[in-house]
Amino acid sequence: MTIERLSAEDALMLRGDELWPQDIGAVVLLDGGPLLDPDGVFRIEVVREGIRSRLRLVPRLRQVLYVPRRGLGAPVWVDHPGLDVTEHVQVLPLPAPGGEPELLRAVEQLKRRHLDRSRPLWEMWFLTGLAAGQVALFVRMHHAIADGMAALTTIGAFLDHTPDAPAPPVPPWTPAPPPTGGEFLADNLRRHREGLAAGLARIVRPRTTARQARRAWPALRELLAGEPGRQTSLHRLIGPDRTLALVHGTLAQVKEIADRHDATVNDVLLTLTAGGLRALLRSRGEPVDGTLPIYVPVSLRRGRGGPAEGNLISQMVVPLPVGVADPGRRLRQIAAETVARKALARTSLGTLFRGRIASALMLMAIKRQRVDVLSANVPGPEQPLYLAGARVLAVFPVLNLIGTVALAVGALSYAGTFTIAVTADRDAYPDVGVLAAGLREDLRALGAMDLAPSGRTGDA
Repeated sequence: MTIERLSAEDALMLRGDELWPQDIGAVVLLDGGPLLDPDGVFRIEVVREGIRSRLRLVPRLRQVLYVPRRGLGAPVWVDHPGLDVTEHVQVLPLPAPGGEPELLRAVEQLKRRHLDRSRPLWEMWFLTGLAAGQVALFVRMHHAIADGMAALTTIGAFLDHTPDAPAPPVPPWTPAPPPTGGEFLADNLRRHREGLAAGLARIVRPRTTARQARRAWPALRELLAGEPGRQTSLHRLIGPDRTLALVHGTLAQVKEIADRHDATVNDVLLTLTAGGLRALLRSRGEPVDGTLPIYVPVSLRRGRGGPAEGNLISQMVVPLPVGVADPGRRLRQIAAETVARKALARTSLGTLFRGRIASALMLMAIKRQRVDVLSANVPGPEQPLYLAGARVLAVFPVLNLIGTVALAVGALSYAGTFTIAVTADRDAYPDVGVLAAGLREDLRALGAMDLAPSGRTGDA
């Protein structure tokens, strides 16, 4: 029997979950026509059947975390014998005709809920009653299941490339029984032996180990020993409530801006984030000189095959020049900075945080830096997609917050759209609208600049 232990990377996502729900997800805006019957009632059973038929494509959504008793190793993914799709796929009617503010408030309330660990760690909520007959789908899953790229792949398993794609048959499925105590023990001993062998191999090959350490040190120094961010009103421990804001653009517009400044799409997002923070701090009467550090996840999935499950990421820290008023100059500075930082060799966060003592020391070093903002750009599909015959109109990410990281600015491109979604702690950012307005203003200003294009592409 193959025992699927929770990886070090995925286990990292469970820490702090009791205080702050660590789920990630996305809101998918749909043309609701095909999802409604002639009386305007949402066809929930049809949708549930379609989702049920595709769960085989994402096995993790049929599993739960099982924690063995002490001495038998790390938590394990096991099949859930009582999986009931009706518990995971639900409808939340909004007062019609609901607009973007009503949709965001509903998502904010849903995100406040903890996922039930006795069931598979995911939910789908269909929000009806939106204007123009639209329906929104809020998909959320625990961060232990997936990082941003893997989450997008997971959501994609339920979508089609054509509106009339036939529904696949629901194949029979028998949940596998959980491992026995003896199997847990044998697997745990085997993993300890392999870990010991790997450690001895590093000892007998000191030159190789030293080269690897030297190669990884610059990125570790950036993450653990960088200059602490200055004290601002952004630095505070988060609470349970979230507030959301959206900024809408087009991918063509953002790529053109990136090309003009020899930058990437991600550089543009960081530049807009710096502009939003600049506007927010100015509105609070705080200085905007110098820089503010921001976390930027770095995917380590390049060149890896197989299903995109779990977490395989590192973290980059980028200083945002909030003191620079001109967004074009700010973008060029950020582009130069990210080129240098992307060249550094990076290791997974799970590797850094393996072991209790190492984890505690790493967390203390990271906390010292006072990085209070996270940014993430996820490139989505370029062609239109459909859910049960309903066209996907737009998608935006809903990111997680933890500790003192009270603001996350995420962007997701889809079929020519480029939507920036701000997820913030409600208490820390009651004025999140000011930040969103700063993002919009810089996007408008960058788009209006008339500069000669350069040769570098705008891909992230």
